[in-house]
Amino acid sequence: MKASQLPVKEYAEYFFPYISVLGDVTLIEELEISLHEFIRFVQNIPMDKFDYRYAEDKWTIKEIIQHVIDTERIFAYRALRISRNDQTPLPGFDENEYSNNTEANKRGLQDLLTELSAVRHSNIFLFKSFSEEQLQRTGIASNAGISVRAIGFIMIGHQKHHQNIFEERYL
Repeated sequence: MKASQLPVKEYAEYFFPYISVLGDVTLIEELEISLHEFIRFVQNIPMDKFDYRYAEDKWTIKEIIQHVIDTERIFAYRALRISRNDQTPLPGFDENEYSNNTEANKRGLQDLLTELSAVRHSNIFLFKSFSEEQLQRTGIASNAGISVRAIGFIMIGHQKHHQNIFEERYL
């Protein structure tokens, strides 16, 4: 299935911007491609930009990379639970509290990118393990219905969203 074919009933409206930018990509292929594109993109950012904030209350690039890692882990957990037909509603999370409690700015860029790569590769294996039936399963996360396959596409779109933010506000 391509992202453009994903029924809108399979995810909350606030995820539409993440899904709509993906077009005709397929899930597993784009999980792989987007990771490599993101890493190449980040490695070309000038070193003096990684601790830069474009406004006082905004995250640094390192904090955003950590946010992408944390969010992808949460999305994977949701996908796993829903794929196993666990119908327990899953809570949301406060991304600002997560960011406030990391040490992202003390970490090296390569360390962050290596962790992101490891998390994404783990998630590629996770999504490859799902049957078509499991990918179509739905559950509740953050008080909204969502399918397993939508979660995978949202992972990709979320990462692309932050890459666009880097281009627009940090570079």
